[in-house]
Amino acid sequence: MKLVHFHFGKDGGAERFFVHLVNAFAERGVEQKAIIRPDRIWRKDISPSVGIKESHFRNLSVDRILLPWKTARLAKTWKPDALMAWAPRASELMPNYKGCIKISRLGDYPPRLDYFRNTDCLVCNTPGIAAHVREIGWKRDVEVISNFTNTERVAAVSRATLDTPNDAPVVMSMGRFVERKGFHTLIEAIAKVPGAYLWLVGDGEERENLEKLAIDLGVSGRVRFAGWQKDTRAFLAAADIFVMASSHEPLGNVILESWAQGTPVVSSRSEGPQWFMRDGENGLMVDIGDAEGFGHAIERIANDRQIGSRLAERGYETLMNQFSKQAITNAYLKLFASKK
Repeated sequence: MKLVHFHFGKDGGAERFFVHLVNAFAERGVEQKAIIRPDRIWRKDISPSVGIKESHFRNLSVDRILLPWKTARLAKTWKPDALMAWAPRASELMPNYKGCIKISRLGDYPPRLDYFRNTDCLVCNTPGIAAHVREIGWKRDVEVISNFTNTERVAAVSRATLDTPNDAPVVMSMGRFVERKGFHTLIEAIAKVPGAYLWLVGDGEERENLEKLAIDLGVSGRVRFAGWQKDTRAFLAAADIFVMASSHEPLGNVILESWAQGTPVVSSRSEGPQWFMRDGENGLMVDIGDAEGFGHAIERIANDRQIGSRLAERGYETLMNQFSKQAITNAYLKLFASKK
């Protein structure tokens, strides 16, 4: 089995899953090549068996202009069994090559279908995305294959790393600092939970606004901006509660990663979590933008360790039953084989 990936993401949950899946394929003996952006911090985490080519993806760069030719040439010379584009813009580079299945993997709701003119099958990581592409007119094949994460438990990072008292409740969130991720709502929630510390792992365009909000609300002394971390598992293991407050979240890889480390989750009622979370069973769910509701949910877990332990245990069961590495990898390999 030979597979080529086109992936031009930067840094975040989608990129972590890309690395997980590529490495899972490598463990199963799949020969792979991948075209990615230069200087990605996660490149060295990819199996050395994978042939990596780097290319800029800026619209007016020489690399970007030559990419369609490069992808077509790679397909014709290497003759893969499958071509896999990650996200709509990468799908625009899918060559019109007839010798294999051409897949576009979607982790969000595409606004239109013209990205996929050379795609045979859309692989959507939630049923909601699959329903959306059908609603906007996609007539070719659709499969729902979700994500998995690394389930290895790791040692917790020392709280001293982020100047946090050992006896304080630690709430963690992570991702790109953009408005839809809801970090502003979470800072407002922390202001309603005396004594709780908030660790924000990530970075982005909203960082300055978030720092100012923490100052304005008088909680800057309890909010820690940790920046991007190569391996977030040790931070998740140290946290008492993980909160995802996004207004739009197609799946929520960060929830799966939290469950893998045994950390209870509070989530907004965004698209992905509503598919696989059950309020009060494997997590607590709060209306989007409801800072007071998030504060109450955080306090509920912080004040009763038994609730947190039960939610974390049920969350881990959901992870292993619905999002296992073996099941997800098998589903992709079955798809590749069925279209040969």
